[in-house]
Amino acid sequence: MSVEDNKQGNTAPESASPPPSQAEGTVYHEQTTDSSGAYDTYHDDYGYGEPHHDSPSTSLTTTAEAPAPAASEPPPPPPPSSASAEEEPDADEGMLRMSFLEHLEELRLRLIRALTGMGVAFVASLAFATQVWEALQKPGVEALKHAGATDPRLFMTTPTEAFSIIWVKIPILASLFIGSPWILYQVWAFIAPGLYKHERRWAAPFVITAASLFVIGGLFAYYVAFPLGLAFLLGIGTGSNLGTVITITEYFDLFFNVVLGLGIVFELPVLIFFLSLLRIVTPAFLMRNSRYAILAIVILAAVITPTPDVINLMLISVPMIVLYFSGVLASYLLWLSRENKKFPWMLILLGLFGTAAVAAGFLFAAVRVYGFRIVDHWPYLVK
Repeated sequence: MSVEDNKQGNTAPESASPPPSQAEGTVYHEQTTDSSGAYDTYHDDYGYGEPHHDSPSTSLTTTAEAPAPAASEPPPPPPPSSASAEEEPDADEGMLRMSFLEHLEELRLRLIRALTGMGVAFVASLAFATQVWEALQKPGVEALKHAGATDPRLFMTTPTEAFSIIWVKIPILASLFIGSPWILYQVWAFIAPGLYKHERRWAAPFVITAASLFVIGGLFAYYVAFPLGLAFLLGIGTGSNLGTVITITEYFDLFFNVVLGLGIVFELPVLIFFLSLLRIVTPAFLMRNSRYAILAIVILAAVITPTPDVINLMLISVPMIVLYFSGVLASYLLWLSRENKKFPWMLILLGLFGTAAVAAGFLFAAVRVYGFRIVDHWPYLVK
């Protein structure tokens, strides 16, 4: 466009400056009316423009360039729940990422360390092998005496029998109980890399509780389950006018199965707590399926019990049922801790006092009404 065209269109001169309200990069619109009619002139930043006929009015408007549309933002994420919000800050903190081969290598390392600890405990047990054997054969000798055996002793039928039992198998059994804290620590160390940081604080309680329950289960088998089961079995044989000859191999095999089986069974509360820690089970699920758990416990007790009678079956199954509900209680305490809720101590105390009152009432009725008396040995209540 030339300067002459600007003059013919009555537009602003070249030196004219834009209005004060015009910003840089702005186009303003001026309407002018003359004798020939109305026309518009669009000016750019330098004062030049082209005529455009429009309405017969004169006005001055300033229009800013429209900003580019903002990019659409994603919707905000939903607020986390109370449980996830509590664990989100350190959810992956300290967790190890290992491949399958690295897991196998870690398992191999933990097995070697556990076996090394057992080896040290085995060497230490050799120094007390004779004393341990004397303690182990006491329940058998006492059962033979009560059964009326003429020679209440254990016998060996092969020359190597005593060596394999006293100097090999008994130290192995003793090393399992002595080295149980170290073995359980290796189990925890293998599992711990897959746990959250706040869950690893259960390491010491896990090892101490699991080892204590394992030893308590062995002691329960030694003092209660095994002597009563053996006395029942030997009583059946001597009542039929039969002689009794028990080899040390048969005796130790039975003792080993009962003691080790009950030691493992007493780990039931730890197993339930660990499954709750991994969120595999919940207290509600355990209580809802408790009848199936009791049935499974009775079947397992029938396998472990050395005798088929109901009395010894109850002696094994009742403690196992108590252990199961102890594990449910531990799972419930863990759930309360996660939900930041308080434990209903008053309700539990009322339940314990009620149970004690019912037991005291039965004992009082047995002694005063039915003529029973309390003694310092099993079954502690005789007539």
